[in-house]
Amino acid sequence: MINRILTHDQIQHIAKRIAYQIYETNVNEKEIVIAGINGSGLSFAKKIIAVLKKITDSEIVLCKVDMNKKNPLESGVCTSLPEADYLNKSIVLVDDVLNSGTTLIYGTHHFLKTPIKQLKTAVLVNRNHKKYPIKADFKGISLSTSLNEHIKVDFEPKNNAVYLE
Repeated sequence: MINRILTHDQIQHIAKRIAYQIYETNVNEKEIVIAGINGSGLSFAKKIIAVLKKITDSEIVLCKVDMNKKNPLESGVCTSLPEADYLNKSIVLVDDVLNSGTTLIYGTHHFLKTPIKQLKTAVLVNRNHKKYPIKADFKGISLSTSLNEHIKVDFEPKNNAVYLE
């Protein structure tokens, strides 16, 4: 059974709310790095960036974060920005779903190898099945789901949706 849990309009509203929370947390920053985890995390990061660019004069920089989500140790974590571009900056690591925490913890670990000003995390859906001690600083919704259920995030143009399968 497939249930739609977030509609296109709800996702737009969540992206806007999270962008304002990021802005409030970084109100004195001249530059904010939004690091989207490749896939739906990157798509969600771009939605947040679109709002941030309308509400702040700070420079908003997109950083694409690549990793093998099934086995991040195997491939490691790569970013589209060189380390010097996020050195001593405020970073927000963005993903679509926080499930076990594996993706966010490895992404966080990558950025913590460099002296940075601040690191926050943002997710569209928080599932509360964490294996690692990581939390989302900014989250769209929290769901209590069984481990057998699957969250599908669909960022089709003008028809974004989140489904519980």
